[in-house]
Amino acid sequence: MMGMTMSETATLSSKFQISIPKAIRSAQHWEAGLTFAFIPKGTGVLLVPVPKRETLQGLAKGASATGYRDRTDRV
Repeated sequence: MMGMTMSETATLSSKFQISIPKAIRSAQHWEAGLTFAFIPKGTGVLLVPVPKRETLQGLAKGASATGYRDRTDRV
């Protein structure tokens, strides 16, 4: 990610809001209205954009509900 350094920081406001630094938004191509998931990780949190439904459409094209391994076939 060009233009982004480890020194990018933001401060939690009194309303518990954080503004994502412009260098990170630009490098990730994040736009206003994007939904994020917060995933606890050790002493921190991963911030991951949630893909839109249209992006996932057709992802499992041709997948079959048969012939897959399940927990019941574990030894």
